[in-house]
Amino acid sequence: MSEAAGCLAANDWICGEYVRSRAQELTDATVQHVWITAVSVLIGLAVAFPLALLVRTRPRFAGPVLGLTTVLYTVPSLAMFSLLLPFFGLSAALVVTGLVLYSLTILVRNILAGLAAVPEEAREAAYGMGYGRGRLLWEVELPLALPAVMAGVRMATVSTIALTTVGALVDHGGLGTLITSGLKSFFKAQVLTASVLCVLLAVAADLLLLGVQRLLTPWTRIPARAGGAG
Repeated sequence: MSEAAGCLAANDWICGEYVRSRAQELTDATVQHVWITAVSVLIGLAVAFPLALLVRTRPRFAGPVLGLTTVLYTVPSLAMFSLLLPFFGLSAALVVTGLVLYSLTILVRNILAGLAAVPEEAREAAYGMGYGRGRLLWEVELPLALPAVMAGVRMATVSTIALTTVGALVDHGGLGTLITSGLKSFFKAQVLTASVLCVLLAVAADLLLLGVQRLLTPWTRIPARAGGAG
């Protein structure tokens, strides 16, 4: 028996042979994890945006909307999936719906915070140039609110990557499924490898979104350069 294969027999935590022999399984789990996370965050953003606009244009809805999203975030994942089970069954849709609901509290609040931080002078200047409310929102307010919105997307994405592992309860947890099955059989290499991949996925997603944020908001870097030049 080779030394590399021996780590499997010895059930070592770090085992290159496990990674080599289970490469396809690890790849499939990672792809599923990324897919569930991306779909959940995108749908969450699509739901959060109109909710934030509703709260902003009709403040009387602020209490119910913010209160509901906060309550949803406090519901334990096991209870959340159990409540959704009669509607979606044991499917990926069950996991995605639960993750969308969890993301709303972060996304709605950050979108509202970003819009609230837009300088009043910018709005007045836009109105003075003949901008209507719709054009003001899309061409002035949203671009200026992007740093806060992207910060919310980053937080929601990292949180969703972590929560996706809970989908292992219904066999749609990506890397979480490998972690859970590894824990049941005390397969050390599988538990550690899947856990490390999950952490790396979260770090990579955060760095990628940070890069996107910097590309979309180049003006946020101008003061820093101006200060350095002085």
